Amino acid sequence: MMYNIAILGASGYTGAELIRLISGHSSMQIKALGANSKAGQTMAEVFPHLRHMDLPALVKIEEIDFTEIDLCFCALPHKTSQEVIAALPKDLKIVDLSADFRLRDPQEYTKWYGNPHAALEQQKEAVYGLTEFYRKEISEARLVAGTGCNAATGQFALRPLIEKGVIDLDDIILDLKCAVSGAGRSLKENLLHAELSEGYHAYSVGGTHRHLGEFDQEFSAIAGRPVKVQFTPHLIPANRGILATVYVKGDAQVIHDTFSAAYANEPFIQVLPMGEAPSTRHIRGSNFCHIGVVADRIEGRTIVVVALDNLTKGSSGQALQNANLMLGIEETEGLMMAPLFP
Repeated sequence: MMYNIAILGASGYTGAELIRLISGHSSMQIKALGANSKAGQTMAEVFPHLRHMDLPALVKIEEIDFTEIDLCFCALPHKTSQEVIAALPKDLKIVDLSADFRLRDPQEYTKWYGNPHAALEQQKEAVYGLTEFYRKEISEARLVAGTGCNAATGQFALRPLIEKGVIDLDDIILDLKCAVSGAGRSLKENLLHAELSEGYHAYSVGGTHRHLGEFDQEFSAIAGRPVKVQFTPHLIPANRGILATVYVKGDAQVIHDTFSAAYANEPFIQVLPMGEAPSTRHIRGSNFCHIGVVADRIEGRTIVVVALDNLTKGSSGQALQNANLMLGIEETEGLMMAPLFP
């Protein structure tokens, strides 16, 4: 069976990544592309690297006939996504890539994003979209909320360890480097080449990054009590990739064994041999996530390193993985491409 797909926000990085991934999918065809700011243009004009594909022209969202659509990806900015999704047909399957439905408590959304939640009814039915840990719920959902790319990376590093109780929950340091595409395609002064290249910097220092809301929500739910990680993100002058270095108290071999057991049957999570650390260059452009475990020189401390592509496994690839489950398609369909190297 061939499913008709709409992508809202198709002129952004995650929208373009969705198109790239779906182009190799055997059961999906792109029926509509929404991008209000570039409505009337072709994808070849907006993204010349996609000019070889036979794609519909970009249109305003209100011009799309959703009665022809089986599943809609919303790759829209925060806040905008809530307003748009609230107006979509109530029986339409939706995968949202924004932050608008990630936090179950609307008050937490207001705390981290600074504005009241505008789609409370839809929030009640939203399922958190970290595929490996919410597979059953996602397969039965109408609305799935994709995770933040940083949040996904940190959770792959920590969820199994918290669940099995093999680390000290009060001593977790998460140091993360993210490529510039994680900030989106909108023009921003601090993302100009002259402002960004030849250096990198920390941002949202001291616990102000919005993805901390996801960490607090998910880690505390697993542990059954409040868990707060110390988290500092850094912006690096690269197009794609996230590398997270996590410092924990716990036995390295036990931690490695815990990961190996937790991810043994996961097609996209690869636990490296003990003592080996991953690199973003080995997952670029793919839906794979590499995890390494290294014993620290300080007895009883361990370093966990995680690498994934923020646009693929951290966003659009995760979204397609979830959509496959929602439509009853093989979860790996359209996602088994090898990483780009060099």
